[in-house]
Amino acid sequence: GHVGGHYLSALAMNYAGTGNIECKKRMEYMLAELSACQDANEKNNATWGTGYLGAVPGSKKIWSTFLAGDFAAFRTAWVPFYNIHKMYAGLRDVWLYTGDTKAKEMFLKFCDWGISITAALSDLQMQTVLDIEHGGMNETFADAYEMTHNDKYLIAAKRFSHRMLLDAMAAQKDNLDNKHANTQVPKVVGFERIGELTNDATYKTAGNFFWTTVTQNRSLAFGGNSRRESFPSITSSTDFVNDVEGPESCNSYNMLKLTADLFRVNPLAQYADYYERTLYNHILSTQHPENGGYVYFTPARPRHYRVYSSPNEGMWCCVGSGMENHGKYGQFIYTHQKDELYVNLFIASELNWRNKKVRIRQQTVFPNEEQSKITVTEGSADFTLKIRYPSWVSNGALRISINGKAVNFVGHPSSYVSLKRRWKKGDVILISLPMHNTIEHMPNVPNYIAVMHGPVLLGAKTGIEDLKGLVADDGRWSHIASGKKLPVNKAPIIIEDNISSIAKKLKPVPGQPLHFKATSLQLINPTNVVFEPFYKIHDSRYMMYWMALSNKGYKSYLDSISIIEKQKLELEKRTIDFVAPGEQQPEADHFIQQQRSNKGNQNDEFWRDAQGEDGYFSYQLSTNNQTGLSLFVRYWGAEWGNRKFDIYIDEQKLVTEDNSNRWNLSAFQNVVYTIPDAMTNGKDSIRIKFKASPGSTAGAVYYIRLIK
Repeated sequence: GHVGGHYLSALAMNYAGTGNIECKKRMEYMLAELSACQDANEKNNATWGTGYLGAVPGSKKIWSTFLAGDFAAFRTAWVPFYNIHKMYAGLRDVWLYTGDTKAKEMFLKFCDWGISITAALSDLQMQTVLDIEHGGMNETFADAYEMTHNDKYLIAAKRFSHRMLLDAMAAQKDNLDNKHANTQVPKVVGFERIGELTNDATYKTAGNFFWTTVTQNRSLAFGGNSRRESFPSITSSTDFVNDVEGPESCNSYNMLKLTADLFRVNPLAQYADYYERTLYNHILSTQHPENGGYVYFTPARPRHYRVYSSPNEGMWCCVGSGMENHGKYGQFIYTHQKDELYVNLFIASELNWRNKKVRIRQQTVFPNEEQSKITVTEGSADFTLKIRYPSWVSNGALRISINGKAVNFVGHPSSYVSLKRRWKKGDVILISLPMHNTIEHMPNVPNYIAVMHGPVLLGAKTGIEDLKGLVADDGRWSHIASGKKLPVNKAPIIIEDNISSIAKKLKPVPGQPLHFKATSLQLINPTNVVFEPFYKIHDSRYMMYWMALSNKGYKSYLDSISIIEKQKLELEKRTIDFVAPGEQQPEADHFIQQQRSNKGNQNDEFWRDAQGEDGYFSYQLSTNNQTGLSLFVRYWGAEWGNRKFDIYIDEQKLVTEDNSNRWNLSAFQNVVYTIPDAMTNGKDSIRIKFKASPGSTAGAVYYIRLIK
């Protein structure tokens, strides 16, 4: 159901932006059929379904029991409010972009359903409901309030605001570690809307603080955030390097909504700077230029790659938001407040400012060239033209001329230059935007850097080997680039004592805008590196972030690898027996027994797990008739879901283990369990068994050692 709502929004946006009649026809067809569904719900499910318009499987059971305060079916369904929020947004967008009053009527009916279905719930029950991902339901009701000025919708917007996040953000406390990122961002879009409409300081502060902490502390150079869909903590930020499930496209889709909303209230250049960065480097890069497929995860892991959706196959959340993303490039180029017209983005476009009876044309091939020309093509009026002074243009380097005459102005990076006058047909404003290379460090991982040219992230292609699943099918995990993970320490490493000088050592490639050679850089594991806009890299493994070390730092890095090797040798000396789960011969050698068990490979190590009440796997390991032994087990620190299980020695329970959300760190975790001598006395071998708890998974286990 969620994709249907996004599709409706996308049709409305594309029709508004292009006048495409086919989009209008499909939108009107969708609306007519959805109206019939809404009417049928009112007729056939009057006790719970009047106004309802959701495609959540099992809706009748979910909502009829929910109405009575029974949340069992609601909790087992796939995030019902998240799902239907997309349809709310689709109906709103049809009205907002096209003025269709039928869509508005359907939207408000649906809102009335949302109020009635939750009317009997206490505030505590509502907060319990909101513990489950629910999209931007509070934004929905805030929009309904603005449409109608009916207080019932404002009350609903506040009831649908999750206090767990609202209270922390309003107190300017970042509690986002390991929280699902795209669950949080839409909530904050709603906080901002409530604050905007009511001037309530709690909601306004929450929206502002969230945006600040995410963009300044938790975002990568291309604007995206999260790994494995969640915000990492400071200590687990290395996950950006290790994981293949990098920032999610939906997060940036929602962050740009929040950014535009915040700018509408307080038009600061910092919002436009972030908007531009994320638009060019993340959003623009997430659609394949030939087959049109959309990207879910964008890994920052060196030498990994991205996969693309197939039409009518993958109906991922990022396919739904992707349908909208690429029809909105014109949305934030210009904004206006009273007699002020803001030029936020340097994109070729035409503007019809109806209130002033003025038309403006912007001509540019930015970022391939460092200038933009704005021409008043029709009308005359008094207003202030506010030109963004981008954060990436050096202080004093911006140049503006009007009709060939240089303008003297007071301005600085990340601000707006105000040009107030009577503008008339034929006026020409020329803006010079000198760009240069800069270095940005990965948040909390300072030995990894990204290279920017102006607002454009520069990446580099590194190869096309083993691009498994490049065009995804409809498999459950097909949105993840599951090809081989190439060793991070074998990726190109930049050696430079003065890290800041790296940017100056890149040399432009003649005749290829935004392309640079790295011939002046000292590289370990060198390749024929050419830096180019990341948004142009497709169907290839790539570098986005680079390990950059001084000569001394590189020696320390080599020493750390040596220490790891020494620790491995010492562990080998203590090992009595060893089995590598998931590998055919070692498992056969250790007489594997298993039921409801799976195996695989991650980070170049094999693993095995077991699922459900009857799931287990076991191996026979030699003790060499020794006592004083321990069991050394290797786990992955970032497993999903319930990971509770028991470990047995010869059917005697040794320990109950629970790795559910235990480490939240994308690194291997070694755990040592002391084995009582009573379990090994007089035995030359023991059988070690991992048995899953009901509804849970045992492992995954990467290797098992008996150590002295």
